[in-house]
Amino acid sequence: MAADKIEMENADSTLMEKGKKPPVSKVPNKFETLLQPCLAEIIGTMFFVFIGCVSVIENVPAAGRLQPALVHGLAVAVLVAVMDNISGSHFNPPFTIAIYLCGGMELMMVGPYLASQLIGGVLGAGMAKVMTPPDRYKNATGAAFDILKSDSQLSGAIFGEVAMTCLVTMVVLLVAVNGKTKTPLAPFLVGCTVIVNILAGGDVSGTCLNPARAFGPAVMTNYWHYHWVYWVGPIGGGVLAAILLRLILGDNKLRIVMKS
Repeated sequence: MAADKIEMENADSTLMEKGKKPPVSKVPNKFETLLQPCLAEIIGTMFFVFIGCVSVIENVPAAGRLQPALVHGLAVAVLVAVMDNISGSHFNPPFTIAIYLCGGMELMMVGPYLASQLIGGVLGAGMAKVMTPPDRYKNATGAAFDILKSDSQLSGAIFGEVAMTCLVTMVVLLVAVNGKTKTPLAPFLVGCTVIVNILAGGDVSGTCLNPARAFGPAVMTNYWHYHWVYWVGPIGGGVLAAILLRLILGDNKLRIVMKS
């Protein structure tokens, strides 16, 4: 070790004699690699849930599903664009799980990301409660997903949450993780997918697609009717999307079968 140190010092001296600065070893910044991404997930999820809740609570009846669809989709596009290089802009537990399953992040960050997203969801729902009139917030159960009223709706709602979360997660994996299909248009494409999902399935399940989006309002209003659907459906859809990438759609590096 001592010999290596002397050799490095001699090399640095030679570079300085030639008017060149010795290379500086870059030590990873612990704040930027550990704490900052989690804080970005909290803040990003918080604003997404806040804007999403307000769009539902203050929805103009004549607008129908269009207003919440546009608000959720545009919010996703903006937040993904500005925070992608900080945390990867997950803001959704199924995204984090699927990205991990596809090798896009380390296991040690999965737990902190999931906790951060749930915290952000509660904070966002709380912000919406502060902003909106109490009667509207109460009548909309804080914009928790209350479209399910009976067991007869369960099968369609669960299938819808699985299928639509699979679609948006598949888009996320293709544009952000899969090397063959990565694109700078990722925020736009993910946002558009959110919009079309809400327009298509809003009356079936509420088109949650995100446990953190359902969890925050549920905590703030203590509304838990069929809440489990918005965990089972989205997480199942996220895992299914990861399987599709791993087995069929992923590039040679990502696929685990049919490698050349």
